[in-house]
Amino acid sequence: MNRQAELAGSVENDPEQTSDAFVGVGCPLSEWRLEWYYLPPQPRSARAAAVKQVDRSQETREALEAAHGRSDSQPELAEVLRQRAAISEVLHAIASSPHDLQPIFEAILDNAARVCRAEVGVFRLLEEAGLRLVAHKISPVMLKGYPPPLLLDRSSFVARFIASKSPVHIPDLAAHEVYRAGEAYPVGLVKSGLRTALYVPMLRNDELIGVLSVGRGRIEPFTEKEIELVTDFAAEAAIALEITRRERQLREVQMELAHANRVATMGQITASIAHEVQQPLSGMITCADAGLRFLNRSKPDLDEAKEAFQQIVADGYRAAAVIARIRDLIKKAPPRKGRLDINRTIREVIELTRGEAVKNCVSVQMELADDLPVIEGDRVQLQQVMLNLIVNGIQAINDVADGQRDLLITTEGTKDGVRVRVRDTGPGLSSEKLERLFEPFYTTKPNGMGMGLSICRSIIEAHGGRLWATGDASQGAVFQFTIPARPA
Repeated sequence: MNRQAELAGSVENDPEQTSDAFVGVGCPLSEWRLEWYYLPPQPRSARAAAVKQVDRSQETREALEAAHGRSDSQPELAEVLRQRAAISEVLHAIASSPHDLQPIFEAILDNAARVCRAEVGVFRLLEEAGLRLVAHKISPVMLKGYPPPLLLDRSSFVARFIASKSPVHIPDLAAHEVYRAGEAYPVGLVKSGLRTALYVPMLRNDELIGVLSVGRGRIEPFTEKEIELVTDFAAEAAIALEITRRERQLREVQMELAHANRVATMGQITASIAHEVQQPLSGMITCADAGLRFLNRSKPDLDEAKEAFQQIVADGYRAAAVIARIRDLIKKAPPRKGRLDINRTIREVIELTRGEAVKNCVSVQMELADDLPVIEGDRVQLQQVMLNLIVNGIQAINDVADGQRDLLITTEGTKDGVRVRVRDTGPGLSSEKLERLFEPFYTTKPNGMGMGLSICRSIIEAHGGRLWATGDASQGAVFQFTIPARPA
């Protein structure tokens, strides 16, 4: 008792000695107790070390509590990451195959099965006739036992299930009423080895567009969390599919507009094109007549006849080339990108428009640089751009009564690819026209559609380039575009 009073007095008389005399030992709250120890007076450095040790103990406890919290959240975090990775793979498939839906369907199904640890999967889209199979993930053994029907009509049990627009979980398909009723499809599924099944409807604006069916070859019901994960994934996949559908519709509309523009442009130079075809055909007739005369002589001149027939062959190839260029520009075909020599592409269009230039007394000149880098693009689309720019230039020059009537086409290499310029000596472009030149439906021609330059800019931008126009300092206008070089 006297000793306790002495300690109490020391604290009361010298509060600074508290840390010298007492140390509180911290424990978990459930085991908390306070123990008092008497320590002889220590140097200030020792006191600091003791306080530091207590601080470290506190840090250790906080770290352990934080680690415990993290361990509780780790499974949930892993599920979220798995779902994010799944939708990322779907988006990657969309970006990698813009013209082919099958890889997208397969990516959706594979990742739907992965997020809920399913072994079997079937993806169907709803159409007027019923639910059409677009992808499946089935083992060869199951596939041999009962291959999934290509089309399920709207009265099938799957269609009835998803009519509620909510997931339908069947822990044991063999115990379900649709199996006991003897319906062919569920009986076939059980026969092939499927036991646990989950049917998740896919919705667009609250309208059914399809169903993701996943399952297991044993009785192992899906957990609520797994059902939630695959349902959320199906909703995100439906959004991705809708975006893909709209992008495909947009591309189809753009292709239709581009095709209409090509046909309209070709229509403007029909007479000139006919002349380009007529010239080699007339040459073939003339050479054929000459060849026959050489052969009909009393002493046939075989050398002259041979030369005439060789000219017929050359004219035939020339006519065929003109017709082939016309056919390529007019026909409908999906975009096909490949390695391109831009100079060759330009020369082919100049050959096609030569008659139009001659008819309008326009001198077309070329300054095409050598050793340009190879670009990657769609030949027909880039020829469509050149066709529009050349025809526009010829028509602009035709509006000028006096002065030079020149159209200059140049190419040059840039740091990133190639640049093409089309310079005319027409009346030029005002600042107001320059601002609106590439707007859809804006035209300066009495009978123009106002779509040509807008479509050209879309084509060049789709190739990773840029198309713009400027007024020439002296006379006319300059249209130019850039295309990046093909990666090595």
